[in-house]
Amino acid sequence: MPNNTYNSPFNARYASREMQYIYSPDFKFKTWRRLWIALAEAERELGLDITKEQIDELKAHAEDINYEDAAAYEKEFRHDVMAHVHAYGKLCPNAKAIIHLGATSCYVGDNTDVITMREALRLIKKKLVNAMAAVAKFADEYKDMPCLGFTHFQPAQPTTVGKRASLWLMDLVMDYNEVEHVLSTLMLLGSKGTTGTQASFLELFEGDHEKCKELDRKIAEKMGFDRCFPVSGQTYARKLDTIVCNCLALIAQSCCKFSNDLRLLQNLKEIEEPHEKNQIGSSAMAYKRNPMRSERIASLSRYVMIDALNPAWTASAQWFERTLDDSANKRVSVAEAFLATDGILDLYINIASGLVVYPKVIRSRLMSELPFMATENILMDAVKKGGDRQALHERIRVHSLAAADTVKMQGGKNDLIDRLANDPAFNMTKEEILATMEPENFIGRAPQQTADFLEETVKPILEANKDLLGIDVEINV
Repeated sequence: MPNNTYNSPFNARYASREMQYIYSPDFKFKTWRRLWIALAEAERELGLDITKEQIDELKAHAEDINYEDAAAYEKEFRHDVMAHVHAYGKLCPNAKAIIHLGATSCYVGDNTDVITMREALRLIKKKLVNAMAAVAKFADEYKDMPCLGFTHFQPAQPTTVGKRASLWLMDLVMDYNEVEHVLSTLMLLGSKGTTGTQASFLELFEGDHEKCKELDRKIAEKMGFDRCFPVSGQTYARKLDTIVCNCLALIAQSCCKFSNDLRLLQNLKEIEEPHEKNQIGSSAMAYKRNPMRSERIASLSRYVMIDALNPAWTASAQWFERTLDDSANKRVSVAEAFLATDGILDLYINIASGLVVYPKVIRSRLMSELPFMATENILMDAVKKGGDRQALHERIRVHSLAAADTVKMQGGKNDLIDRLANDPAFNMTKEEILATMEPENFIGRAPQQTADFLEETVKPILEANKDLLGIDVEINV
């Protein structure tokens, strides 16, 4: 790319080559030509005077886009679709007269947008499934490892490392279901004409309404769809762009939540994202290991979530059968939503596949807080030994506050267990109290919940998409 003009960060840094191709001029204009071929074939099959030789000529030049000719025509006509009609016609002189027959610009523009979104969603689905597989493997490996749980980012009842990962995975499962739903409901615009009435096609087919309906069906089938919008103006309902971008925003939400949790865990020194041998964390502080990949997920996710407002405004601002104030906005906002989400998922897969866990730090932090959480069990055991429940509860409250003061005000260690063992009201030795404090006694059904979730919910999805697994992702910077 030239260095003396604007270069999109999506090309240089974030989006994969696969997603960049889907939103490339080549993909766009080759799809235009495929649509023109499908239109001509369908019109011929329905009786219009279009020859096989003309269609063969169109097919022969479907891939060799003459960009210079198109640019010259667009400069002359100030119309991108007509520029490419003429450029295609220059390569196909025998078929020139029937290219774009009966159609308006949105025939190629809008149908291509839907086809492009479908291909992009398929790539997003592929990467989403691989992200799920990476997190599932991690969750299974660490489903039994107790760790401190947090509510309000304050120490709470213990959970396990794998159970926490299952929460990230549950978000991805919901995203997967939404992607599947959107893919299954995508429709082409079809061939609706300038205001959606198919008037030009009704004229071509000499008033035959069934042939107009059949034209839509044939085009959809030729382009790999099972239906077209049943009604429309000149364009497909712009709400479709909103639905698609909202789907991407859901993925961004899940990935951002994962990245935020991981940034906090890295600060706690419990779990870290991968770190290259020669990676520099700070130009000034050589010791730093910054969670830069997680931060990039958060940054790009914020962009996608805000960007989803663009199609919403565009859909709400369309007048009657169409206005053109959608065009400039949607060609940027929809494309960049996909490019950013693609980059986010590449980062997610990279991080989740290489998470670094520090078991001793995890256990140390848990054990430093566990005495407070074990007090209910200690209270029950002391009552069994003949203690007064209400009196013991008050003694625990007093000792807990004193122990907390030792930790917070004096920087000392949590001495609550020693305080309780030395209080004759509890009638328990330190050894007896410590026996109740095995972390596994406080994690409830976390391991079983994780195992059941992986087996019953995640495994069927991964099995159904096993042909999509195993991709390699590249992080550019």
